[in-house]
Amino acid sequence: MKAVVKIRPERGGTELQDVDAPTIKPDEVLVRVQATSICGTDVHIYEWNPWAQRRIGEKRLPQILGHEVAGEVVEVGASVRSIKKGDYISSETHIYDPGDLTSLLGQRHIGEHMQILGVDRDGVFAEYVMVPERVCWVNARSIPPEFASVQEPLGNGVYAVLGEDADVAGKSMVIVGDGPTALFATGVARACGVAKIILVGYSDFNMDIAKKMGADYILDIKKSTMEERHQFILEQTGGYGVDISLEMVGGEVPITEAFTHLRKGGRLTAFGITTEAAVPIDYNNWIVFKGAQIHGINGRKVFDTWYRMRGLLAGGRLDISPVITHVMALEAYEKGFEMLLAEPRLAAKIVLFPDHGELKAAKERLSEKRDMPAAD
Repeated sequence: MKAVVKIRPERGGTELQDVDAPTIKPDEVLVRVQATSICGTDVHIYEWNPWAQRRIGEKRLPQILGHEVAGEVVEVGASVRSIKKGDYISSETHIYDPGDLTSLLGQRHIGEHMQILGVDRDGVFAEYVMVPERVCWVNARSIPPEFASVQEPLGNGVYAVLGEDADVAGKSMVIVGDGPTALFATGVARACGVAKIILVGYSDFNMDIAKKMGADYILDIKKSTMEERHQFILEQTGGYGVDISLEMVGGEVPITEAFTHLRKGGRLTAFGITTEAAVPIDYNNWIVFKGAQIHGINGRKVFDTWYRMRGLLAGGRLDISPVITHVMALEAYEKGFEMLLAEPRLAAKIVLFPDHGELKAAKERLSEKRDMPAAD
């Protein structure tokens, strides 16, 4: 099969190679990949930044990239019972260990022995991938592959917005960041009844998408100071600050921003990954004296978040098409990565298709939703 393989510890360092198709174990299924999308984590690995060097390391190479997927089950292992041949699935990318304490307590998205597709094992930028039965999610047929493949980052957005209690209706929210997951979160916040959505961003391209996804206010960091943005947010929230603050970037400045805009007793969702090993925190004023609730997001709730996503997408409550700016053939992956690394930004979410027929169909579907068809 064709697969995108990270072979060298450097920026790029990838090749589209002919490799053996995987052989499944008794508890696994073999999936024909219909669509797979590029995530920020994939970009970190492609770029081989300090996080990728620490998290993966040269010794694990070569390795197939990618972890976001939608496809058809073509073979099932001898012990598989809940998934059958022909099922249209996506995969929870956090492959949990059933024996972990967190799994036993219902926190299956985190764990000491958890593996992540495309990080701890071969990924999905390929014509076929094998995944354990326990992380397969059967998609509604009404959800097209280009939407079904992005449910991993969409699920991060759903979990970030809803938190543990889904108590968001009528509340105010600031979203610090304008990457794809932040844009998904904007749409989710709108669909779930957040009363006032304020997005802080820097990319003109992505901030335009945020408006389409339902942001009430866009604060451009190129045109304002943090103090000015904070004053604006205080004016919009009766002088208190927002009820919920989503930090979707990582790094000292956006983390400071997210805490600054949060009201006393509010909830801060931490999603962004810093490239630095450590970032300073004003522990006293941001957390203790503010009485802040801190909610770390490392994946999606398995399978509560997936259930909610299926409802939002299949029911038509949430249209994520503005975020999917490009669809491409799998062999064009390098163009996709370089577009995502470009400054100024040229793309938000890019979906790759191993099969050219699937790609053509996706272009036709997306062209019906907007004036301009998705790029090649």
